[in-house]
Amino acid sequence: MLPFWIALQFLSSLPVRLPGMPAAADMGRSLLCYPLVGLLFGLLLWLVSHWLQGAPAPLHAALLLALWVLLSGALHLDGLADSADAWLGGFGDRERTLQIMKDPRSGPIAVVTLILVLLLKFCALWVLIEQGTGAQLLLAPLIGRAAMLGLFLSTPYVRPGGLGQALAEHLPRAAAGWVLLACALFCLALGGWIVVLALAVFGGLRQLMWRRLGGTTGDTAGALLELLELAVVLGLALGL
Repeated sequence: MLPFWIALQFLSSLPVRLPGMPAAADMGRSLLCYPLVGLLFGLLLWLVSHWLQGAPAPLHAALLLALWVLLSGALHLDGLADSADAWLGGFGDRERTLQIMKDPRSGPIAVVTLILVLLLKFCALWVLIEQGTGAQLLLAPLIGRAAMLGLFLSTPYVRPGGLGQALAEHLPRAAAGWVLLACALFCLALGGWIVVLALAVFGGLRQLMWRRLGGTTGDTAGALLELLELAVVLGLALGL
């Protein structure tokens, strides 16, 4: 259970506190539990959505989105903001892009990106609520966090000495493949072709990282998660 608690402490704002710094091997195994954290988030969203039935759809959608952001402590939105600034300000240069991502300040492109992503998520949730969608709320958080596992499995981590390097180096690769297969089958059963859309978006974003950085960072992993979640809820709202 320790890897799950590590994953939950890192990926959420829930009151999970572990004594001391976990061993590197446990950190690597915690990546296997990222999809479980996503499934937990999805279940919470589904339950709260059910509880909010009867509320006006815009308010219902806004409360769900607020809960979604609060559950993760806006961790991945921060990565998206840093990545957006770096991609524009880096002018195609790898070292400049990495340097900008380390800057805690957010520029105009980061703010605009966050507004657009949250606005589109809100509108997609509004549509899904009006359509009476229930269990499909599990898909976006699960796919987003499974994608982080897939990213660390398939893509080099380019910041030496960072937390992500320990995760990638100690990830049990064979077990990761089985976890991803189980996630794909579950999502296919629940969401059908939305998995194909998610795979296409994952492949495109991974290719962008590879061309610019030669791999991934914690910020780009967070950006990947946020954009994949957005793609999934938009796809569901559009009936794909």
